[in-house]
Amino acid sequence: MRSLKFIGLGFWLIAAFAISLGAESFQLSDGRTITGELLLSSANDTGMQVKVGDGQYEKISWGDLSQATLKELSQNPKLLPHVEPFIEVPQEERTKKTEVTLKEVPRLARPAKGSLFGALFGSSVGLFCLLAIYAANIYAGHEIATVRAYPPALVCGVSAVAPFIGPAIFLFLPTRMQSGAEATAVEAPVEDIPVVNPMAGDVDPAAQPSGLHFAEQPHAASPSLPQTQVFQRGQFTFNRRFIETKFSGFFSVVRREAEKDMIVLLKTARGEFAATRISRISANDMHVEVKHGHASQEVAIPFGEIQEIQLKHKDA
Repeated sequence: MRSLKFIGLGFWLIAAFAISLGAESFQLSDGRTITGELLLSSANDTGMQVKVGDGQYEKISWGDLSQATLKELSQNPKLLPHVEPFIEVPQEERTKKTEVTLKEVPRLARPAKGSLFGALFGSSVGLFCLLAIYAANIYAGHEIATVRAYPPALVCGVSAVAPFIGPAIFLFLPTRMQSGAEATAVEAPVEDIPVVNPMAGDVDPAAQPSGLHFAEQPHAASPSLPQTQVFQRGQFTFNRRFIETKFSGFFSVVRREAEKDMIVLLKTARGEFAATRISRISANDMHVEVKHGHASQEVAIPFGEIQEIQLKHKDA
């Protein structure tokens, strides 16, 4: 019997020794130490459970463990994902992790320094810019010729030979007025030739003008037409206000009796347009109705193309 007691006591000592070998010490952040067996199956994001005795368990949160204990537990791959967020990284290690290493990159070689014109003529982009400026210079000459009433071919040719200088010369010249040969011809009044009876004895046939006339047949008197009004570019500025002020009667569908036979003759670079009515007008152009036979057509005429405007009778 005594030998059996010694044998049982030996088993208990061996079991206690085995338990003591499996026990671990966990140091808390407040200085306490908990000794027990870690249950890996109980580990989660909040903490773990430690068996401190028979049927006795204690739950420890990760935030309560010291940094040294957390680093020891991080050696276990199963606990690393739960422990790693609570391990404080020193500033030096954090700086090394976030340190940016600059690498050399290939850079384009800068062209050699030179003059502005040399740089423009030395690249395709520069040549394109020069051609665009040259074309704009000739176009400016054409517009100046239209405004100053000079021949467009002359002004454009001078602008092509002398860029910038040619357009500037014609821009500062006064507007060219029309010569007498280009002015509107005024019809001379027809003299009334008296009609006499050739059978009368007191009339000298030699004093009468040549030609045959019927006795006592008066000539048809020519109707008195209103005088034509001429407005030339340079003397007047053709814009919306001018058209609405001078030709207000042409905007209505039904014309007044005094203006029903009047037309507006527009002389432009494209030709002449005899307008019977102004249907629409904007800041840059106007739309007029032009008759072609028995039909009418609406034509858009920009103000910049108008060289002369005449307000005249349709039979003048």
